[in-house]
Amino acid sequence: MNIKSENGLVRILKKENVKWVSTYPTAVINNACGEEGVENLMMRTDRLAVAVADGYSRCSNGKSIGVCSVQGGMNAVGAHLAYGAIVQAFEDSTPMLCITDGVSPEITGIPRHDLVQIFNPVTKWTGYVNKPNRIPEFMSRAFTYLKSGRPGPVVIQLPAKLGEFDEEQYPYEPVKGWKTAGHTRDVEIALRALIEAKNPVIYVGQGVFYADACDELLKFVELVQAPVMTTLKAKSAFPENHPLSLGVTGTSVQRFLESSDLIFCIGCSLSPGRRYGGFKHQLPGTKRSDIGLQNGKIIVQCTIDPLDLNRYYHVDHAILGDAKIVLEQLILEANRRGISQSTFKKELIAMIENSKKEDLDKYKTMLYSNEKPINPYRVYQELINAIDLQKSCVTHESGSIREHLAQIYPSIVPHGFIGWGTVSPLGFGLGAAIGAKLAYPERQVVDVAGDAGIAFQIGDFEALVRNKIAITTIHINNSGFSGYGPGPWGAGSAPYTASLTSFEIANYAESVKAFGLDAERVTDPDELTPALRRAFKENSSGRPAFLEVICGNQPIRGWLTV
Repeated sequence: MNIKSENGLVRILKKENVKWVSTYPTAVINNACGEEGVENLMMRTDRLAVAVADGYSRCSNGKSIGVCSVQGGMNAVGAHLAYGAIVQAFEDSTPMLCITDGVSPEITGIPRHDLVQIFNPVTKWTGYVNKPNRIPEFMSRAFTYLKSGRPGPVVIQLPAKLGEFDEEQYPYEPVKGWKTAGHTRDVEIALRALIEAKNPVIYVGQGVFYADACDELLKFVELVQAPVMTTLKAKSAFPENHPLSLGVTGTSVQRFLESSDLIFCIGCSLSPGRRYGGFKHQLPGTKRSDIGLQNGKIIVQCTIDPLDLNRYYHVDHAILGDAKIVLEQLILEANRRGISQSTFKKELIAMIENSKKEDLDKYKTMLYSNEKPINPYRVYQELINAIDLQKSCVTHESGSIREHLAQIYPSIVPHGFIGWGTVSPLGFGLGAAIGAKLAYPERQVVDVAGDAGIAFQIGDFEALVRNKIAITTIHINNSGFSGYGPGPWGAGSAPYTASLTSFEIANYAESVKAFGLDAERVTDPDELTPALRRAFKENSSGRPAFLEVICGNQPIRGWLTV
């Protein structure tokens, strides 16, 4: 039976269990989605459409693939506006699918811009469908790349009115995806190095999420009794209320990193850290490309991608394989060696506990401050008090809020916190929150944004109301870009471009209320918890909520830059 190309592609999406496509019109498959019963989840910007698909894939560990569509073809304005979000998905290694119009096969090579060339450097694969009957082939390749190997975005270009193909002659079978185990000898060597180390630290990356390996990680850690730190993107992969958790940043992480003799990395790419403006610690006392020979802590890296090895840090031992399978292998090897779960090492637990208390003591005054404008840390503390940490998901925006929450907010269940940011387009926090709500409809979802991020979100709030996506957005409004101008941190990094219109003039809550959200402004710290509870109650009835909190500035703390 012959079918139009667009409809055939959408039927393939249905076979891959895709229920919706986030979009901003017009895009080549939008009408076909409507005709075939796949929901068009329409956002108000192309960039957010990509971010929603990205956030959904992250929160589902890549088991369900987020799909978006944007305008391409000759007037590829949607694809161009979505570019930054695709770059973020590439840098953050998110397996999501973006479908856009391709130019007609009759004129390929004639337009001056070529979307294949534009997207090739920032995708795992970019495919241009030149014949209708090749759609099953291209979609099979797309989902194979999305479900196998290192995660990353895929872009498919489908020209409009390409023609029809016979579904029976060119059938599609859903793709399973493939994973690899580590080499047995590599597993033995890596575990021996860990056991023989005097002060090891386990460093966890988001590869543990995509391998669906949080349970295996917990079991392995409790077997080997080593402290655990995570990358920002892996925050919540290991419960931060666990006695062996160091968290993401702060005194506890710094102290254990500096005193360690071995760093055992799992699902972690080991990119350059804060020294170059990233959101990772520099690993001190390591052999790496930019500063020559150091003390030479031993690094063991377990990764799915050989391109991660010796990219920046010198790696002493490596295991190439899927994190879940590798952790299972490590557990079996540990059992073979007679290692069994025992009571926690009291001295080690006490050291971790004392370091965490030291961190908390630095913030205690701010966390319980009664000052006005409200201290942002008081906002975070009240959020922690008001929300159910077991049944929620909190994310952030770019800037100081990301760094505050990475330190302060305790994540105790997988994806209880969504940390993100390598290349970080402002506004992504809203897309991450929407994706989280789609993945976990039963959870309370909160996005915390600052003055920079909120400007990139506000135009998309209408989509929350129309699609009944009941999340809460907290706006930390300090009428400026925190850290840019003078403050507790000093003169600021960009004092000439730091100030915004005062909250005494600009009222964001009133603006947002006009979109149909439940919105209110909070100026008294004692009103934070009641306001949060009102917002969450509105969410429970299907209505999105917005809290504008009038705040002061606070410094950023906690990253190791050596």
